[in-house]
Amino acid sequence: MRHLIYLLCVLTIVSCAEKKEKPEESTLEKAQRIHDEVITIDTHNDINVKNFTDSVNYSQRLDTQINLPKMEEGGLDVTWLIVYTGQDTLTDEGYAKAKENAMQKFEAIHRLCEEIAPDKIELALNSADVKRIVGSGKKAAMIGVENAYPIGLDMEQFKVYHDLGARYISLAHNGHSQFSDSNTGEADDEWLHNGLSDLGKEAVAEMNRLGIMIDVSHPSKEAIKQMISLSKAPIIASHSSARALCEHSRNLDDEQLLMMKENGGVVQTVAFSSYLNTEKHEARAAYMKSIYQEVADSLDIAWYERSQFSSLSDTEKAAFMDNYPKVLKISKEIVAEKTDAPEPVNVGDFVDHIDYMVKLIGIDYVGISSDFDGGGGIDGWNDASETFNVTHELVKRGYTQEDIEKLWGGNLMRVLDDVQRIAKELGES
Repeated sequence: MRHLIYLLCVLTIVSCAEKKEKPEESTLEKAQRIHDEVITIDTHNDINVKNFTDSVNYSQRLDTQINLPKMEEGGLDVTWLIVYTGQDTLTDEGYAKAKENAMQKFEAIHRLCEEIAPDKIELALNSADVKRIVGSGKKAAMIGVENAYPIGLDMEQFKVYHDLGARYISLAHNGHSQFSDSNTGEADDEWLHNGLSDLGKEAVAEMNRLGIMIDVSHPSKEAIKQMISLSKAPIIASHSSARALCEHSRNLDDEQLLMMKENGGVVQTVAFSSYLNTEKHEARAAYMKSIYQEVADSLDIAWYERSQFSSLSDTEKAAFMDNYPKVLKISKEIVAEKTDAPEPVNVGDFVDHIDYMVKLIGIDYVGISSDFDGGGGIDGWNDASETFNVTHELVKRGYTQEDIEKLWGGNLMRVLDDVQRIAKELGES
């Protein structure tokens, strides 16, 4: 008996020693481990073609919110680079000009992946590519198209876009397109198609056939309903949040969120302050307005409000986009020294929207996006270098590694797999 008691004491001592040698992970350590182990995908990052040249490009730590050094610092694995074109007239002239803009952006993304930094980033076309590229130690780029307006009336351009790497397309942006009404119609209750045009309905079928995800982040509610009804494949909202928490037409209400779940799609929560917390955003924006203007004046450059942007000439828009990151960076440094600045919208506000949507529609239908370099960015996740902060907040709120893997891209890749599988089945039928 004495030998048995002695043995139990020894085992207890050894067990206690082992526990001391291997303490439980802190929340920070757990978050860092999870962040390192999961594949992190941001579904919406805008680009400026001027940052894709031999002398100025994403291999450098530019003032842009997204670039390779910042992705490396923040542990962001995959960036969806956006071929964005603003809405213009529904004319042959407008379509031709828009097509040129879109092609320049496609070319810029390919240049980055194939000529500028092929050893650091590679274009992915499916989920298998993402796993292979990230597994090799490189970053992955994917291509989304924000506004199908540049396609004009030529439906064959959808295949051209697909062949260039586009894996999601939105049928409208801020303004009604030839394909779809925009959410912006809510402001005055004026609509062009009462949802989708006949061409838009054809576009849904064509994207299903090609294996392109349909993005509903900018179209009107009625257009979204029609797309969900018509599509044979799941759809996505590439950068939208919950309207129940922030009353903005760009966000999805509960009815739309439940429709997205029933469709099997995914809603990529967006870190865009005015879509997350209106009260905090407006207080901060009012405070920052004069500071932005002061900084712009000190640099002797023109500064515009977002509401003025549509009336600017192409030259004025280009100059503004060049100066925008510079003004924001300096302004941020100035405000950091002030004590009277209103609290900015932050990562906590962002994850509040994730919490809400997960509770309403489930963990399998929610994802993450930033809209960096397109107006996105919040305190704590203001560029790709701060990406870890999102994972840290999720861990603090009790999300498991499996949950976080789904939110950070697992759900999106599941939808892409489904869309591409259905396209193959449609081609075989």
